[in-house]
Amino acid sequence: MTRHHPLPCPTAAPWHRPRRGATTVAAVLLVAACAAPALASPPPPRPAPPAATATALAASPATTGTGAHVQHGRGALRSVTPLSRLARDEVARAVAEHGVDVSSVRHGIATYRFEYATITPTGEPTTASALLTLPDGGDRALSTVAELHGTVSHRDDAPSVGANVTRLGAYLYAAGGRATVAPDYLGLGTGPGTHPYMDTASSVSASLDALRAARTATARLGRALTGEVHVTGFSQGGQVAMGLGRALAHGADRHLRLRSLTPVSGPYDLAGQELPAIFDGRVADGSAVYYLAYFLTAQNRLHHLYDDPREVFRQPYADRMETLFDGEHSDEDVARDLPATVDALLTEEWATRLQHPTGALAEVIARVDGVCEWRPRVPVRLHTAAGDRDVPTGNTASCASELRRRGAHPEVVQHGDVDHLRSYLGALSDNARWLAQRG
Repeated sequence: MTRHHPLPCPTAAPWHRPRRGATTVAAVLLVAACAAPALASPPPPRPAPPAATATALAASPATTGTGAHVQHGRGALRSVTPLSRLARDEVARAVAEHGVDVSSVRHGIATYRFEYATITPTGEPTTASALLTLPDGGDRALSTVAELHGTVSHRDDAPSVGANVTRLGAYLYAAGGRATVAPDYLGLGTGPGTHPYMDTASSVSASLDALRAARTATARLGRALTGEVHVTGFSQGGQVAMGLGRALAHGADRHLRLRSLTPVSGPYDLAGQELPAIFDGRVADGSAVYYLAYFLTAQNRLHHLYDDPREVFRQPYADRMETLFDGEHSDEDVARDLPATVDALLTEEWATRLQHPTGALAEVIARVDGVCEWRPRVPVRLHTAAGDRDVPTGNTASCASELRRRGAHPEVVQHGDVDHLRSYLGALSDNARWLAQRG
């Protein structure tokens, strides 16, 4: 079933572990699906024009585009479903309710869910979904913002399904005059299977294929995409943004050109920053528990880190892991069934392993890390916050240092003593103004 209600959000200490039975949402590893007030709360959006029906917009199963992805159907558009239209003042009101600056809002917007062909982490054909948001007006040919969302555990909290904070950037950037593509990632939204959480390579490939499919979807809607792509993302999505930017810069698709890179509070350095911060207290307990449980469960499905969850997790939590992270449990559900501390979650052996990774675990972490090991030749702005207790600012410092070592000149935008979510809200305001100045 599809959930249409937003996730509730606490008014204080929003990312700390809720007490059992509380209704607050735990922070999410590399995260943030908290959504109060919800983006569904403005006046009911007007439906899209009758002509733009899912049937009329359905794509043929033929492949699209050029290059290697044609042979495997990658980026082929499967369907487009109109979702809603919001007038300019409705967009401004929805965005302003989250404390985000609306000075860049110039248009109303139309939103669509599209489904497309992509690949699994092992290269098998699959499908995924994404949100496409277009300005209601402006140029016919549009540049694109790729907006990569933070961690969610329920598939219906992904951008194309959940009218929550995962849509906020899409609304804002599209209202500023650019098309916005917000991939749901594998196993979220309407895609099959479970989400391969923190598998950077498959999140990048699915996002790249979403950009390819968006070209076809936009053409069917009477507009065009120029191929110029501004890449941004928050938390988990900040890390994916760095990986997607690298793929585009290295010529992953000749029709797509990276123009800027503005990730927010990403976990760019698990080995050197995020994992140490989880064990030394810089990451809040509730967030640390959530992140480790999700990460280890998802990565074990891909790389067989352990034979039995009881090797890693203490009881009664070990018996819950597979069902908790099946894509059908909300962040609230997950938080209620996890302990308050990392010590209560992990066995002694695995607490030690995570602090001193070797073997398969070290290989997995190495696959996740390294997204900053390249030289962007476009403007790069790395957003962070000194008060972030989900993804400490050391992650951004590590990324900036690596980029500089390779000859790039990133700008670090510090949002101060605010929490993880508020670093994103501040970055949205800043990025939207910055993009508006670039024309």
